[in-house]
Amino acid sequence: MNNAYALKAAKIIAQEKDYHEHFLVIKNGLIADISSTVEQGIPVIPLGSAVIVPGLIDLHIHGREGCDVMDASLESMHTISSSLACHGVTGFLATTVTSSWQETLDAMQIIGQSATQIMPGAQVLGGYSEGLFFTNEHKGAHNEQYFLSLTPERIDQLITASNQQLKVLALAPEINNACEMTRYLAQRNVKVMLGHTDATYQQTVDALDSGASGGVHVFNGMRGIHHREPGCTGAVLLHDTNVEVIADGVHLHPAILKMICQLKAPEKITLISDCINAGGLSDGDYQLGKTDITVKSGIARTGSGSLAGSTLTLEKAVQNLSNMADVQLRDAVHMASLSPATFLGIEDSTGSIAIGKKADLAILDPSGTVHATLIQGRTVFNAKQLAFSVQLQHLTNNS
Repeated sequence: MNNAYALKAAKIIAQEKDYHEHFLVIKNGLIADISSTVEQGIPVIPLGSAVIVPGLIDLHIHGREGCDVMDASLESMHTISSSLACHGVTGFLATTVTSSWQETLDAMQIIGQSATQIMPGAQVLGGYSEGLFFTNEHKGAHNEQYFLSLTPERIDQLITASNQQLKVLALAPEINNACEMTRYLAQRNVKVMLGHTDATYQQTVDALDSGASGGVHVFNGMRGIHHREPGCTGAVLLHDTNVEVIADGVHLHPAILKMICQLKAPEKITLISDCINAGGLSDGDYQLGKTDITVKSGIARTGSGSLAGSTLTLEKAVQNLSNMADVQLRDAVHMASLSPATFLGIEDSTGSIAIGKKADLAILDPSGTVHATLIQGRTVFNAKQLAFSVQLQHLTNNS
């Protein structure tokens, strides 16, 4: 049994239900059991009042701690990976932003390399292309000078540059050939998300009917709801499709968060950070792609006042949604773990705590602060000051 160990926590948020004062048994990097007792001989790490949740998955993140996916640097990707692990994230889609075509291809190449390597923290699950194929209205922090038409040739170049690791591409439904390109992307196993758009309700519905998967950071960067024209926002909320939600208390009013959660099933809501390179750093001046931004009180804006991503962390988004929208904590957790895993088609192996799945876990204190993060049972982040930290580090890295 020397390759097995157990974590005992005050609460385990498992896929089917919550367990209290139970053991989570991990063997060979997988979840072997959830039980009120543990087999003799298996080392137990007592976590006291801690809560064990599935490792979080951030589907839409640009950077952290001074590093950006657009740096096209393995060193930057490692920094982002390590930083995310400190916040309970075990996997992420490295997200680009509007820039030159060559810089975009360079970033995709590094994403492709990173997705096939073992990272120091959160693992790169693929790439997310946000940029280039938008329209000027609701462009947000994207520089329209670099917008391009979307063609099969450009799609093929992005996929090739990413070493087949491009998972999501965002576009505006009103661009030329949007529906045709959406169908083409689906054939290439790339999901389409709709955003930075002034599309009408019908244009959005046409794109969804062509295979688009949902809305980019819903309400933000898209035509809002009018009683005679529901717009892109109305379409993605009313249809059986995914919506990304930035629950930082800035991008969406608490009443809007409640509305989204009432309109959409939990499995159709994905919490994202949309974090930029200013995440984890002090207020000041930064760049997002080709756009100058200023961060004040943790809020990133362009010179014109448009929001420019966030400095949010995903575990904070979970707490915010639970508190602001009166959502059960387990539902909020799964919107940042099981929902994105299902979106990516990897829910059979990760995204929730269930027997047979990878032991991708975050250990939180009752307030939601991350104490440790595990990927396949191995520690990738550990708050060293905790009483269980030495035992956790020793057992998980030798299991």
